[in-house]
Parts: sequence; C-alpha cells; structure tokens
Amino acid sequence: MATDSSRFSRVSAGIKGALRIGQTVRVLAQTGADWLMGDRAPAPIVLRKTFERLGTTYIKLGQFIASSPSVFPDEYVEEFQLCLDKTTPVPFYTMKKVLEKELGKSLNAVFAEFDPVPLASASIAQVYAAKLVTGEDVVVKVQKPGVEDILLTDLNFLYVGAKVLEYFVPNLSMASLSAIVDEIQKGMLAECDFYQEAQNIEDFHTFLTETGNAQATAPKVYKQASTMRVLTMERFYGVPF
Repeated sequence: MATDSSRFSRVSAGIKGALRIGQTVRVLAQTGADWLMGDRAPAPIVLRKTFERLGTTYIKLGQFIASSPSVFPDEYVEEFQLCLDKTTPVPFYTMKKVLEKELGKSLNAVFAEFDPVPLASASIAQVYAAKLVTGEDVVVKVQKPGVEDILLTDLNFLYVGAKVLEYFVPNLSMASLSAIVDEIQKGMLAECDFYQEAQNIEDFHTFLTETGNAQATAPKVYKQASTMRVLTMERFYGVPF
C-alpha cells in the first residue's frame, strides 16, 4: 500500500508539474502575442503584469526586484513595489477551507471575528484581521493552497533553464546563474514553513530580553491558532515604511 501511495503521489506531482509548465508557456505566449498586436505598455509594467499572471514564484522574484534598488533600474523597482502586498487575492471561501483544515475546527471555534477581506495579499500568503474567542486582536497569515508544489515546479524549471543557458553561453557560468536559482529555491521553500517563522519570532523575543532592549518589539505568536500553514500573531497598528 505504501508503495502504491508513493507511486500515486509521484504521478500526481508529475501531472501537476506538467500542467504548471503548460500554464507558464501559455502566459508567456499570450504576453508575446499582446506585444505583437500592439499592446505595448512600458516594459516594467508588461513584466510586472506577466509575473503576476505567472503567480507565486514570479511574484516572489518581483518582490526581490522591488527590494533591490542597487541592482535594478529605478523604474523596475518602483513598478514591482506592487508585488509586495497588492497581488490579486485568492477568494475567501478557498482560504477558509485552508484555515479550517489546518486548525482542525471551524473558524467560529477559534475566532470571535474574522474579516474576509485580506489586509494584504502577497506571493505565498494572505493576511487577515481577526479577533480570537479569548478577545485578543490578531492578524492571521494564511498560506495560499498549492504554493509549495508551484514553487518546486517553477524553480526546477528555472534551474534547468539556467543550466541550459550556461551550457550554450559559457560566460554565464561565471555568474553562477543556476546556483543563484538554487539558493532562491531554498529561501522560498523555507518561507512556506510557518513553524520556523514562529520560532524566529520567539528567538527574537529571547534576544531582546537577554540584551535588555526595550526599543524594539515583535508580535506575540498564538500557538493555539497556528500551524505549518497558518500563523496567528498579535496585531500591531502602525504605518509602513
């Protein structure tokens, strides 16, 4: 049975991967067709919209562009700011299923209030405002469904592409393009582990306490409402930089 289950998982993953690659090719083909038909918006806008249509992995790469003003031209950095927290959200009924499956109970059993309109929507997760049944105001970070599979497929596709480019353009191997993609993959997959994110917050709290630093803080994590794909934290009110 275990062997059959493992084989089924591999076949399922292979089918999903093939479908994802097909989707990527279709989006790129559509972008090219729009360009040829005369829909020629400025290059940064075309690239940002293409990344958003391609989804999770490419939005994450867009966030990297937005956060690297010393590497990319200003017009690209400015345009890709829209990838930081303003991507098209997944409908709430889909995210609610993720929440209830992860928590193992209905939303009403954990939260007294839950705003279905997300505060932010980025590449890997959406963030919602809520109130626990115990009365605390919180924000709930919920991972979008299928994110890990999409990341693995996309980044393996990019890794193979980088290797092919390095083979045909030897000078590119000096830039370690495939190694960079490999490091990006490790970093992105680590972001899918909300247990690790919660632990990082706890470690930061410990550091602040041990150093007697009262000028910085971090939100409290509510472990009873957190899982690998759901992270519930104390809500802070402020303004973004």
